[in-house]
Amino acid sequence: MRSGAAASAWVPDEPDDLALVERARCHDREAFRLIMQRHNRRLYRVARGVLGDDSEAEDIVQETYLRAFAHLDGFRGDARLSTWLTRIAVNEALGRLRQRRPFVDLNVLDTMDEQGEAEVIFLPSAARDGGPEAAAARAQARRLLEDAIDQLPDAFRMVFMMREIEQMSVDETAFQLGLLAETVRTRLHRARRLLRQTLTRSFTATIADAFQFDGARCERMTRTVLARLPAVRNEPPGK
Repeated sequence: MRSGAAASAWVPDEPDDLALVERARCHDREAFRLIMQRHNRRLYRVARGVLGDDSEAEDIVQETYLRAFAHLDGFRGDARLSTWLTRIAVNEALGRLRQRRPFVDLNVLDTMDEQGEAEVIFLPSAARDGGPEAAAARAQARRLLEDAIDQLPDAFRMVFMMREIEQMSVDETAFQLGLLAETVRTRLHRARRLLRQTLTRSFTATIADAFQFDGARCERMTRTVLARLPAVRNEPPGK
């Protein structure tokens, strides 16, 4: 299912969602495939934000499509297909979350005390140049960020994933989660602060390992310097 996250964006010469739905109602398998490729990433990210687990998120996306395709007559086009599918995915994921563990009292989360100031963490540039070492640094930073997101309280993680990762608007996020827009803004603000605090601790713990110069880099430097040295004889000092 993760492969769907890499699906190409919609382009003008592809059929729009309404046309695909009409074809899917006639059991057009290609229409089903295009719908899934178009919406896989959003649904996965939303489900992942609710549940904090890759495997469960994939299960939810599958269940979302099965439920949606079985009830296509319920989609009348009043809202976008992505909104309709996302609503189904959110409900499925929240149902799974309730079965897995009780909800934390959301009123407690919304009034939680934010103690201490957190410094802003600047992650490595998103530029794709820099070679293997830069790619490894980006991968490590991404893992740290994903781990930090997973540590957020459920209610904060849901909002953060929808707003920051999937770039949904405040109003759509509020609609999908059944919240007030102001509650979405508040939770996003607190999620960001918690992330900064977690990332500060993570980066502080690893700061001693920064700017490593060993392994292949050390060997390459050694070879380069030796190659540039004038020829010398291996004689004892003082000769």
